[in-house]
Amino acid sequence: MNKINSYNEQKILNNTLIKKEQLSNMKAHLYNQILISLKKLQHTYDIQIREYLDFAKILYNKGLYIQSLKFLGKAKIVARCYESNTILLEIVEFEKMIESQHITRSLYSRSGELSADSQELIEKIQCNNALSSLSLELYGLYLKVGYVRNEKDKIFIETYFRTNLPKFDIDKLNFYEKLFLYQAQVWYHYIRQDFIMCYRSSYKWVELFQNHTKAKKIAPVSYLKGYHYLLDTLFYLNHYSKFVDVLQKFEQEVKNGEILINGNTKILIFMYTYTNRINKHYMEGSFSEGIKKVIPPLFIELKKIFNYLDSHYIMVLYYKIACLYFGSGDNQNTIRYLSKIMENKKKNLRQDLQCFARLLHLIACYESGLDENMDQKIQSAYKFFIQMDDWYIVQKKIIHFFKNLGNVYPHQIRNQFKKLRDKLVKYNDHPYEKRTFLYLDIISWLNSKIENKSVELIIKEKFLKNHQK
Repeated sequence: MNKINSYNEQKILNNTLIKKEQLSNMKAHLYNQILISLKKLQHTYDIQIREYLDFAKILYNKGLYIQSLKFLGKAKIVARCYESNTILLEIVEFEKMIESQHITRSLYSRSGELSADSQELIEKIQCNNALSSLSLELYGLYLKVGYVRNEKDKIFIETYFRTNLPKFDIDKLNFYEKLFLYQAQVWYHYIRQDFIMCYRSSYKWVELFQNHTKAKKIAPVSYLKGYHYLLDTLFYLNHYSKFVDVLQKFEQEVKNGEILINGNTKILIFMYTYTNRINKHYMEGSFSEGIKKVIPPLFIELKKIFNYLDSHYIMVLYYKIACLYFGSGDNQNTIRYLSKIMENKKKNLRQDLQCFARLLHLIACYESGLDENMDQKIQSAYKFFIQMDDWYIVQKKIIHFFKNLGNVYPHQIRNQFKKLRDKLVKYNDHPYEKRTFLYLDIISWLNSKIENKSVELIIKEKFLKNHQK
């Protein structure tokens, strides 16, 4: 199996003494042996705790109660050090069982202490569980629909957050409780498009890890996600200097080995590094430079880990790449990567991204001159917006514009672009309609058509104007 590039069952049977009916059991045995070997190579705190627990149970079953309690004591020290309250409760309950059933000469002094420990841990776990569940549910909602689309969405998310947020004293929360709280706040503000509040919560999220440096190695995935959302909110707030500073710190930490590298973190480091490098070029309007500098190494790395990426990451990456190509004026590649998103069969995943991919696809088709089936493409996009319940004013005006463009004389087109821009600018700061502009800088595209300049030049001029010293 190690010598062949792809799994070939027949080749294995031809070159070994294994019979076909034995192969399934042989593979299962090999898999178990690999896992056992990998476990021996791992030296994480949770594996160590479990090992102490296993030793304690073996000694207990042998009737060696004092020795069993000693291993439970070792396990407790490690669990407390890493605030692993769920495992800690399991250890305390095991201690209670030994103390209550067997004479260990410590029953009188220990019974009250163990009961108090148990009660305190149960309360902490309940708070931890409530915060982690709230964080997970909000993240699930974001993955499904993205940002709030209307007043109904806003009321739902605010009511859900307020109802499910447990009462807490921030000074009494441990590391993980604070982490889940900041995560829940980030998803909540992110969904509501309140990027100022989202920035504050994501900053606290990253700062929490920087104040607990050992946690970077224990929960590296959460640390990376915190960094990403901090960068993402700075991008949406268009705070370029701060964005560049945070991105440099992030890349330096990765380079210095401050973040644990494993199968999970490799994927996240790849995603967050490249999506934020692309975002930097968006902000600068340096799309062509981004194509040259970012795309070649991105695809080299993507090839190595593509099979490990889930649909959500792939969709985000393709949309970012498509927008980079669009900004550079390469409409063929824009269409190519948007088509990959549109072909995705998981309609319940990032419905927002799938909708706006179709909108940008219409624009790219128009720009590239591939407008022979434009009516069909418009109708397909319209049906998808209706199906996804994402049919709002800005989308309506853009679709209506393309639908009527075929009836406009060439000398009138520039004026039609002006009219559309004037209509859409009004919604730039609308609480729900501005959502479209987070996915697609439609105003810059319209200005490019009105001023007869490239999208890249329009955004670059805007960037230089906003960042003149």
